[in-house]
Amino acid sequence: MISLADTFSFLDNPNINWKSIIVGFTVGQYLFESYLELRQYKVLKQKSPPDSIKKEVSQETFDKAQEYSRAKARFSLFSSTFGLFQNLATIKFDLLPKLWLLSGNIMGSCSAILPKFMGGVITQSLFFVFTTQILSTVVGLPLSYYKHFVLEEKFGFNKQTIGLWVTDMLKSIGLSIVLGSPVIAGFLKIIEYFDDQFIFYLMCFILAVNLIAMTIVPTLIMPLFNKFTPLEDGELKTAIEDLASKQKFPLTKLFVVDGSKRSSHSNAYFTGLPWSKQIVLFDTLIEHNTTEETVAVLAHEIGHWKLNHLPKMIVMMQGHLFLIFSLYSAFIHNKSLYSSFGFVNHQPILIGFMLFNDIFQPVECVLTFVQNLVSRKHEYEADEYANNCGYSEELCRSLLKLSKENLSSMNADWLFSSFHYSHPILPERLSALGYVSKEKIKKDE
Repeated sequence: MISLADTFSFLDNPNINWKSIIVGFTVGQYLFESYLELRQYKVLKQKSPPDSIKKEVSQETFDKAQEYSRAKARFSLFSSTFGLFQNLATIKFDLLPKLWLLSGNIMGSCSAILPKFMGGVITQSLFFVFTTQILSTVVGLPLSYYKHFVLEEKFGFNKQTIGLWVTDMLKSIGLSIVLGSPVIAGFLKIIEYFDDQFIFYLMCFILAVNLIAMTIVPTLIMPLFNKFTPLEDGELKTAIEDLASKQKFPLTKLFVVDGSKRSSHSNAYFTGLPWSKQIVLFDTLIEHNTTEETVAVLAHEIGHWKLNHLPKMIVMMQGHLFLIFSLYSAFIHNKSLYSSFGFVNHQPILIGFMLFNDIFQPVECVLTFVQNLVSRKHEYEADEYANNCGYSEELCRSLLKLSKENLSSMNADWLFSSFHYSHPILPERLSALGYVSKEKIKKDE
């Protein structure tokens, strides 16, 4: 049986300059995304809100939302430029083989405390991943600090202390080591064992990991970062339980999360397995919305469940992975790719997959448009579901409040939106729901 690796064996050619190709793709991706950002920046300089929401949004709120979005756009452009220089420096100075050697040295120094079964290429790959993660976190500290304590603070969103910010980073690194190690090791072992026939087995493995994550993340991981409190008895709880009962939504737990300790942004979501769901409300959402508006948001979320959007997204993700792994199998033994980046005597699977992802950038760019198109379709459908449940007016007013409280962009360039937004913008959602402006939200008056 002829594999993709055999079909594309011509790519394993020492005359191919893979460094130049990857640099070209990296710079091309940067230029494309910067172009989109500049298109959006022109929209963010508009002086008045879209006609469809002029009656709902005060000029002061719109101006502040535009200013906030422009600040985020400038920060995004700077961050992506910084990231570009990091990537180019990594390629220019052959940092990958040097970091690989460093990870091997760290592994050697830890050999006395490592279990006997650890010590090969897969173990060195784990040390490589977490060494680079820690280095990346340290290098990115100034940008992270600026985002939270300058940009978000300026517009009144940041609520976390420096101590909490540092603690969150340390927890994230610790969890990635504890939980990420077996996942990465399993990923690499499957490819190592099945060679270029790994695709089916790896897809099954990742599907299992995702299903397990859906179970343990809400119950074990998220409480490490936020406090989850059962929603108190009262009008809101009764209204939510009545909605869940009418829609046959398998609600088992109803929590309020203290999102306000980090940010004043609002949100709501549900988690859990098909037969056992938990609804989580941000305390900021409850604070800003009426009972009916909060229930309307949850009717939208239940719509996602009722219309099987999550299983559909899982299927689409599996198709995405199939494409990635199929194309990667054509590079799995590409020695010229490895040698171009200084890996002449050995070809670690992890390094090969990282380099392949750089090559895959143009395809991933196209897939991003497709994924966002499907996601926005799902959002319209969930909105329509809430409308059919009788919550059209309440959902529209909740969307308006959420947009204003979060200072969300109220308009967007169509191409920027297609690439970056998984949700339709506010005027588009209101238009689809047939909302007719009546008066300004009271908080604006």
